[in-house]
Amino acid sequence: MLVLLLPRIHLASLLPDTHHAETLAYLALGFGATLGGFALSAWRWQRVLDVLDVPSRLSTLLSHYLAGQFVGNFLPSTIGGDVLRVSRLSATAPGAASFASVILERLTGWIVLPVLTLTGLALHPSLLDLGMASRLALALSVGTLTLLAGLLIVAGSPKLAGRFAAHEGRTRFIGAVHLGVQRLRRRPGSAAGVLGVATVYQLSTVAAVYLATRALGLHLPMAAVLAFAPVVAIAQVLPVSLNGLGVREGAFVVFLGPLGVSAGQAIAVGLLVYAMTLAVSLLGAPAFAVGGRSRALPA
Repeated sequence: MLVLLLPRIHLASLLPDTHHAETLAYLALGFGATLGGFALSAWRWQRVLDVLDVPSRLSTLLSHYLAGQFVGNFLPSTIGGDVLRVSRLSATAPGAASFASVILERLTGWIVLPVLTLTGLALHPSLLDLGMASRLALALSVGTLTLLAGLLIVAGSPKLAGRFAAHEGRTRFIGAVHLGVQRLRRRPGSAAGVLGVATVYQLSTVAAVYLATRALGLHLPMAAVLAFAPVVAIAQVLPVSLNGLGVREGAFVVFLGPLGVSAGQAIAVGLLVYAMTLAVSLLGAPAFAVGGRSRALPA
């Protein structure tokens, strides 16, 4: 997809009209929003682990999360680093609970993404008149919510996922997810706290995209970024490229094109967002290099 998209970039059109100092300020804020988002995601993970009665230090989880982000940049889709997170956490916590915590942490983030898109479309109704971009955003949002509802029904059902709760083999991981969903149901306050942190985290990713557009001299309505950045995040998770590279840029072309953004500028937005994520995830290189040496403490 990048091979098809990159020839459409005209470098001269990508130069912002703003002063260099203003561009650098937007970039610095974008890096800060990306790093803050990583910290918020680690905090959300900690809240999920608390529900599972697996207390963990935020600094440790942030280290695992950064290491997972670092690895995820070199594996298909954006979830490849989750395997590393489960592996690292399993050194000091039950393996089934570690697996369930990562799955539930991901699910809470996915619940928020389509809700943000629908909120952005509601705040700016004219975004519903953008043809294929509007229809695709609605389809991805409604489809994601429908899929998540089905997954939660299956995970929370005692007759489906619940029948694996007492198993000792690999299916115990499915049972652990079931127990986690059940605990969230019984503790609505904790569930609301997890979703609240997830919402703030996803808003930080939207802010990073908005700051990237401003760094490139684009002036898009915040509601438009709120509507389309989450569905780009949904699309880039498809396991067809390394860390969503190419898919993300193509999605920005589709969603930002009707707003008057050229294909080259839309691709540049995607690459800049990826560059900020990649640069911040490099902080996880030391954690990836030395984190695997940790050993479980005696019972």
